[in-house]
Amino acid sequence: MSNVEDAKQSAMNSPLELAPDSWAPGNGPDPLIQHNGGRIGASVSRVDGGPKVRGAAPFAAEFALDDMVYAALVFSTIAKGRIATLDTTVAEAAPGVVLVMTHRNAPRMRPMPLFGTSEKAAGADSLPIMQDDRVRWNGQAVAVVLAETREQADHAASMIRVTYETEPATTSFEQAKANGTETAHLFGHDVHIEIGDAEAALAAAHVSVDATYRTPYQNHNAIEPHATTVAWHSDELVMHDASQLVGHQAWSLAHIFGIEEEQVRVTAPYVGGAFGGKGLWSHQVLAAAAAKLADRPVRLALSREGVYRLVGGRARTEQRVAIGAGADGRFDAIIHTGTAVSGRDKAAPEAFAFPTQSSYAAGSFQIDVQLAYQDMVTNTTMRAPGEAVGSFAIESAVDEVAVALGMDPIELRIRNEPDNDPITGRPFSSRHLVEAWRAGAERFGWAKRNPTPGTVRDGEWLVGMGCAAATHLYVRQPGGAARITLTSDGNVTVDVAAHDAGMGTATAQGQVIAERLGLEPEQVSFRFADSRMPGLVAALGSSQTVTVGAAVAAAQRVLVAELLKLVGHDSPLAGLTTEQVGVLDGGLAKLDEPARHESYTSILAGAGRDEIAVEASAPPPVEMMNWSMHSYGAMFCEVRVNGVTGETRVSRFLGSMDCGRVLNPKTATSQFRGGIIMGLGLALTEQTHFDERKGRIMNPSLAEYHLPVHMDVPEIDVIWTGIPDPHTPMGARGIGELSITGTGAAIANAIFNATGKRIRDLPITPDKLM
Repeated sequence: MSNVEDAKQSAMNSPLELAPDSWAPGNGPDPLIQHNGGRIGASVSRVDGGPKVRGAAPFAAEFALDDMVYAALVFSTIAKGRIATLDTTVAEAAPGVVLVMTHRNAPRMRPMPLFGTSEKAAGADSLPIMQDDRVRWNGQAVAVVLAETREQADHAASMIRVTYETEPATTSFEQAKANGTETAHLFGHDVHIEIGDAEAALAAAHVSVDATYRTPYQNHNAIEPHATTVAWHSDELVMHDASQLVGHQAWSLAHIFGIEEEQVRVTAPYVGGAFGGKGLWSHQVLAAAAAKLADRPVRLALSREGVYRLVGGRARTEQRVAIGAGADGRFDAIIHTGTAVSGRDKAAPEAFAFPTQSSYAAGSFQIDVQLAYQDMVTNTTMRAPGEAVGSFAIESAVDEVAVALGMDPIELRIRNEPDNDPITGRPFSSRHLVEAWRAGAERFGWAKRNPTPGTVRDGEWLVGMGCAAATHLYVRQPGGAARITLTSDGNVTVDVAAHDAGMGTATAQGQVIAERLGLEPEQVSFRFADSRMPGLVAALGSSQTVTVGAAVAAAQRVLVAELLKLVGHDSPLAGLTTEQVGVLDGGLAKLDEPARHESYTSILAGAGRDEIAVEASAPPPVEMMNWSMHSYGAMFCEVRVNGVTGETRVSRFLGSMDCGRVLNPKTATSQFRGGIIMGLGLALTEQTHFDERKGRIMNPSLAEYHLPVHMDVPEIDVIWTGIPDPHTPMGARGIGELSITGTGAAIANAIFNATGKRIRDLPITPDKLM
């Protein structure tokens, strides 16, 4: 890893300043944090690394509660119909069994409130959970067994006998399309855009490409399978969960069980990977219902197969991308349309057209996403939903245009760089993708690439290079809030209902907090992942870092104002306002007269206070309404394809990123590399196989669902521009999902350069290259 030199670095070493009370994200750079005091931007090791290595970090399936029982599930084996007979007699008499719960004795519960339908809704779907005898997908839970041990619960579950009355079900993509589609609806709008007459411009273009690209179903495979440990204390529910939205989940559980939000507490201190899949699903609701019925704490840990049965993944897509270009390479028309599959009770479609809406200038656009409905486990968000698969299509098509024109694909992309957002016309908040392209091409050695496909050989291996652009939408959530507690010994604790699913949240936020308050990192404690804490923050959409950062900034401004109220008449800070002071060496100082300084410890001691605590909410995310905001990347790939077997090996990969200020290079590099590795799986190995006769997933294990392993992954190089975005908290934008976008296309384009074969159907397996 190395950082692209930033000419502005020399300006980042002055003391921090305190912004006026009127500052908010979107009003330009945050004066409080526009300079680098050495904490932000430092490569700091993860604060949670030690506990995880020592086994001292409790994950959801590791909370040990008194009198706890263990749950096992029985899954349906038909796609649609009703339960005809359900015999639990033998299971109920099995050793250690405490309870068998089915639709016949389950507590009455409301459906999950669907995520996005209200501010705090968290449900993955809105289907009834064990409230009737209906079966709605193959893999739905039809019984829950509680026993004294997990082994006893599994054994008893195997004894339950179920028969079904089947009904006609839609279990194939082609059948779903034939039944008719609906225009996808996202963020309150139909995903349908027309600017000019794109079809006419395409027909009249000097060069055109018009092709269909297909991406498969994919499943979540986080290193920690989904699990939850729940207990009722009278009428209060406590859930220790693998969750990436504890606040939303607490409210939603209260709604389901008909109690007040304050009666539910959800914690998720350690989560072994989430990537969009660890929201509220039926297994948490079933565990809570069974615990209520049995009046005992319950641990429900899904097996890897259980995750496939109950938890959805990335939806299948079929995309048409057509690009018309002039002889000079400038795009006259871009068409990106197609169909994604979904369940009818799911809120978010696989909006594959996202990248096309902001990537290139063109004379005309036609964008449309249609939904086809199947009777299957509902799809859900999966790292860069929509953008990961949509970037494969649009970036492959751009490469095809470059080939048709005989033009270098990087120069073609740069030639079509937009001045403003091509759809909305808004100015970009910060866009330095051209710099990323230039730096990445030089570092990767792009100039040595042979543009003629199939001409570079190393023995029986064909060698090729490819590239693609990456992009991910910037999002700051409106529910950010934080509590800061400053003690008389100069230490600070910050509480936010945020999450760390492996991305280093506590580490990076600790750095930000230390810099904001002029403290050393060891003086900062960042507490999170508890629904009783302030804020409504979901770890989704690469939005958490800026959401928490804005909340902490708001709370800090309140803290400074309260501290100034406490200073004595003889204090060097007496009579000063928040606009006149900044943080310095564990205290406050006058901006233009740093000698007028008093430490936090002195201020609190003078006021006779042991501590001071403040809480504040971040201002609304108005920056997203004023600017077009995205993170960007230029992805470079070298592949080797065996000319005999079709085996593909990625031999080199480089991501050159433009994502604003990087808060912690060490954790950021890990995030970038992780996204690229997931992109390798997207391109080459990952596919969920359905038996279309019964709608059943046929490869629900890591033995049959092929993820990239160590031998599949080359050394991955990562660089970045490091140019702060002037309109975001800390100058940062999201990075967690950026690097999976573009990766699939870069690999596919490199394979074309190596072999001359254009594969438009993922994953690119050896049979497609033979």
